[in-house]
Amino acid sequence: MSDSKGMDVTSNNDIIVVSGLPRSGTSLMMQMLQNGGVEVVTDQVRTADPDNPLGYLEYEAVKEIGKDASWLPQTRGKAFKMISLLIYHLPPTERYRILFMERDPEEVLRSQEAMLRRLKRSAAPHAEMLESYRIHLEHLDAWLKTRSDMTVLRVEYKNLVEQPGVQSKRISDFLGLSLDVDRMSSAVDPALYRNRNQSMT
Repeated sequence: MSDSKGMDVTSNNDIIVVSGLPRSGTSLMMQMLQNGGVEVVTDQVRTADPDNPLGYLEYEAVKEIGKDASWLPQTRGKAFKMISLLIYHLPPTERYRILFMERDPEEVLRSQEAMLRRLKRSAAPHAEMLESYRIHLEHLDAWLKTRSDMTVLRVEYKNLVEQPGVQSKRISDFLGLSLDVDRMSSAVDPALYRNRNQSMT
């Protein structure tokens, strides 16, 4: 496991999980945590690209958590990123603080479709994906309420971009850590808020 450098400010053994739909702002949240002083778990296998110029901060083992979760205890007091579909595989043997990114599904899909176009890959029908996401998020929300080992803070991507200072303090309080909220806020670049839903502004 290769972890990022950063101040060791974590004072508990809860595992910090950054989650949400793909393209919902999870990479930004990881960058903010790293800036704030949280040790983030990443192997840098997936590098920065035009869709995410500041990097993805992913850890490949997360994708196989359904088959092998033996690495999980090593992440206590640290943060890693996983898509929302994989949350179901987190075992109840640990305690988690989940930062769940919420973004308008239309924006999420437009961002995903733009990425697929760049990669010259076809996208699933837009309407079908919207309905699939709606059902998934409803089921996940109900399931999370049954898990006493998981505490969840929902963070709106739009609010994070427009009020980084306020949201950084909120995140720091939720984690129970003395994070550098000014450095967290500095990770936010409004110019990277692309595929914005104009009807929501």
